[in-house]
Amino acid sequence: MTAKVLTANRLTDGISVWLSASGNWETRLSESFVARHDEAVAALVAAGDKALADNRVVDVNIIDVEETATGIRALRLRERIRADGPSIDYAPAHSVASSRAA
Repeated sequence: MTAKVLTANRLTDGISVWLSASGNWETRLSESFVARHDEAVAALVAAGDKALADNRVVDVNIIDVEETATGIRALRLRERIRADGPSIDYAPAHSVASSRAA
C-alpha cells in the first residue's frame, strides 16, 4: 500500500495544511501523520470528515506520499506545489508593468 496523508485548506485563510499525529493541522507536510495501512487511512478519513463538519478546513483529501531520506514527498505534482510552493523561481526583475511597456 502507498503511504498516505490527509491534507486540506484552513477555512480561516485558505492555507494548505496537513493533519499531524497529534490531531493538529500543520502548515508543513513534514509534520503530517503518515498512514501506512488501511485502518490508519480510515482514521484519517474520519478525522477529515469531522474537521470539515466543524468548519475547521475545506477541500479535505487523502493524498499519496513517499518517504524518502529527506522526508515525506507528495507523489502528485499538484500536491508538491501545495506543499513546497511554485515549481519555478519568480524573476523579480520582470514585472507586469515592465512587460506592458515592451
